[in-house]
Amino acid sequence: MIIVTRLAVAATMAVMAAMPAPLAAQTPARPLLVEGKQSVYQRVLTRPGAERFQAVDAAPEGAYPAFQPLYVYGEQAGWYQVGRSISSGPEAWVKADTVVDWKQNIVAAFTNPAGRQRQVLFETEDQLRALMEHEALREMQDQLLDQIASDTVPPERGVVAAEPPVFVNIVDQLYLMPILDFTQDLHPLNYEENLLMQVASVPLREEGRSQPQDDGFDAGVVFVFDTTQSMEPYIARTQAAVEQVVRDIRGTETGDRVQFGVTAFRDNTEAAPELEYRTRTLLPLQRRADQSEVLATIRAATNVASVDSPGFNEDSLAGVEDAVDLTDWTAGGGDPFDARIVILITDAGPKDVRDPNARSQIGAREVQRAAQDKGVAIMTLHLKTRAGGEAQHAYAEGAYRELSRFNDDTFYYGIDNGAPEAFEATVRRVVTAITDVIRTARDEAPVLSTEETGQELVNLGLAMQLAYLGRREGAQAPDVIEGWVSEKAIEDPARLAIEPRLLVTKNEMATMADLLSQLLTLGEQARGAEDAANFFTQVRDVVARMAQNPDRLVNTESETLGGALEFLEDLPYESQLMLTTEDRWAQSAMNRRQILDGMRQKLVQYRKWLLNPDVWTPLYDGAPDGEYVFAMPFDVLP
Repeated sequence: MIIVTRLAVAATMAVMAAMPAPLAAQTPARPLLVEGKQSVYQRVLTRPGAERFQAVDAAPEGAYPAFQPLYVYGEQAGWYQVGRSISSGPEAWVKADTVVDWKQNIVAAFTNPAGRQRQVLFETEDQLRALMEHEALREMQDQLLDQIASDTVPPERGVVAAEPPVFVNIVDQLYLMPILDFTQDLHPLNYEENLLMQVASVPLREEGRSQPQDDGFDAGVVFVFDTTQSMEPYIARTQAAVEQVVRDIRGTETGDRVQFGVTAFRDNTEAAPELEYRTRTLLPLQRRADQSEVLATIRAATNVASVDSPGFNEDSLAGVEDAVDLTDWTAGGGDPFDARIVILITDAGPKDVRDPNARSQIGAREVQRAAQDKGVAIMTLHLKTRAGGEAQHAYAEGAYRELSRFNDDTFYYGIDNGAPEAFEATVRRVVTAITDVIRTARDEAPVLSTEETGQELVNLGLAMQLAYLGRREGAQAPDVIEGWVSEKAIEDPARLAIEPRLLVTKNEMATMADLLSQLLTLGEQARGAEDAANFFTQVRDVVARMAQNPDRLVNTESETLGGALEFLEDLPYESQLMLTTEDRWAQSAMNRRQILDGMRQKLVQYRKWLLNPDVWTPLYDGAPDGEYVFAMPFDVLP
């Protein structure tokens, strides 16, 4: 329930009425604040059929779309004055019983269902719990899914909808599945933390949207080679393994549907100019009838650097980042590649963002998240040669495991002692498994058994096919429903089924980026204990200046480093900045360095998103650019 005292509203209206007309005209109407907040406005979502009125008790002028987010500008008994934009002011009245309160602007996104069952949405939280806590859970779930498929679900089961059988990527096609309420609980199968969420859903349909061109399921694979001196024999082994696979599929339909590109990386050329390049696209990903050019490019990559690079670790993240961002996965805007895979091959770890020779200031987690949102899976073949040593191998493996996640699987392959035969066999298995994805999509028998392939690669193939089918069929989230669903898969808490995301506007992300940028500047200047003590005073000054910009909605009375971003409070996640008090900041230089490093990585990612028009969506025709929205993952919030 939205709570605003009538006395406060009446007092505000009286003050405005007493203003001279020119002054009142200069003060644009702003939505009502959430109780206890300085910079968070009240919002509601329309129920299906919600009518809009020019005035209370007037005749209706039409209806809003279902679950249209609206700002609340005023209220009377049983009515809300609403508008779609912060900047344009109120536009209509709606009856209070035709809208629902939307407190935190969080939305739910289905993960790719590969490797788990379709999830079911229930009318009540108790009905969801009844299934999750049933002693014959899996049998009951199978029965329920069979009933859903045959449209024979008994009404007393309380089922309101089921997850689509294919994958709907919320980044490619925004759908609104707002989270109306949630309960933080323990999953009954393993007692780990889990969210039970009440969600609503309606797809954002684009009228007249054409279906993407479809010439059949295919795969684009980009190799990312470390071409420093120690890698020469392994590149030759890769060429041999790929050549064998290409020879096996040459002249077949499968062979025509697996295409390759090659990217190389070394290190900072400013530190060692003889390295010639930090990253280089040796061969772009394209559809080719003849793969001999691919094999020749891999063979030529054995012309490795003639000098040592600075330090043992290399700038592999720069190579992967370029392979993900610079590769044309859409094939020139025509039929996009359906399976999208980057294979990193290196004997060194990635440079840490604190390394002065690292190019990018985003880490493995940010690179992985950006890749997954593009439907790109990253695999890492890590050669644990004797030169690295146990401690270095442990560091590299940890970073590459984080980089090589896709959904709930990890595609990291460590080659002990850098054994050349084991490495070549792994390359052959991975590339053959990718060609088997094509065979399976064409209802042909795979070359490898499930045991030979490995469950993670089986899941990846299924995930890529489900994403392909979702794009081809124009699949959308369940239409106009409300129900309760579990964050983690009902039958397997190791798999995330629903990912909570924050629906941020471009102005809100710009505010986050602006704040992080200024905090970084101040933080880098705070060297000694006295500077650290003055840091929070300077932060408050920065926030006060930001508050003068109407597009920068910040809380000027925060007691934590991130509290100025008041719209991040009360979310079901722990924010590093929200937890950083003045005492914690002053505790140690190491604490401060970790906080600043985290801010820097996220700032780089925010700036990339702000400059990418493809990730932003208007919620209604004519929406101001600053109010376009993006469903932002929790794990990259500040």
